[in-house]
Amino acid sequence: MNNSWLIHLTGRNDYALRLFCFHYAGGNANIFRLWYKKLPEQIQVVPVELPGHGTRLRENLIDRLSLLVEEAGKAIVGYLDKPFVFFGHSMGALISFELARFLRRHQLRQPKHLFVSAHIAPHLPGMHDPIHALPEDEFVRELRSLNGTSDEVLRNRELMALLQPVIRADFKVCETYQFRPQPPLDIPISAFGGTDDKDVTESALRAWEKHTLSEFKLRMLPGDHFFIHTRQAELLQYLSMELSILLKKGGRML
Repeated sequence: MNNSWLIHLTGRNDYALRLFCFHYAGGNANIFRLWYKKLPEQIQVVPVELPGHGTRLRENLIDRLSLLVEEAGKAIVGYLDKPFVFFGHSMGALISFELARFLRRHQLRQPKHLFVSAHIAPHLPGMHDPIHALPEDEFVRELRSLNGTSDEVLRNRELMALLQPVIRADFKVCETYQFRPQPPLDIPISAFGGTDDKDVTESALRAWEKHTLSEFKLRMLPGDHFFIHTRQAELLQYLSMELSILLKKGGRML
């Protein structure tokens, strides 16, 4: 794939299903680099790299969700020739949800399944006050409380000078998001949450059910907001099961 948005790890062409993966605020596509080893071999794992992140660090950041979704939609439209699903964690869940709605508005193929992780249902109000514009000391203090950035990184002023604009832009994407009611998606939605995530409760995850006319499932895993790392094996085991079901349904679904 000669596309800066899409990163794939092998050159095979015989995949049955593509899994587009969207990372959390302040992250990058690298967090999904080993997922292909833990998922069925018929699945092509395609991490999505946002502008200003990871391998695209020198590019301008996008701090509005509507523009981010529009640009992502343009980037993937040429890669919808195979059946596909979306997985998004935290900010990535919001992006993947709005991207599915973008594809529907433009009468393009829909994902076969939407996997949303560690984010409240989009119609619910935010769980905390915006932090993206806070002064540096307060911003760093808030990041420390979220437990997503190590103390070693937070204490490294040179590294934080590089990372802060990225994290602030991503938080602005989420914190300025305005939900606009539309008909529910006609695709299954599976939601994942951490049992110790104080900001994304089980009830806030269960509210995702409102956004599908199809099947809804909720799976809670031990851990806080970043169970995607601490409980990755369990998360991928469950994903494997769901994706295998899709693959087995074969012609009817794919």
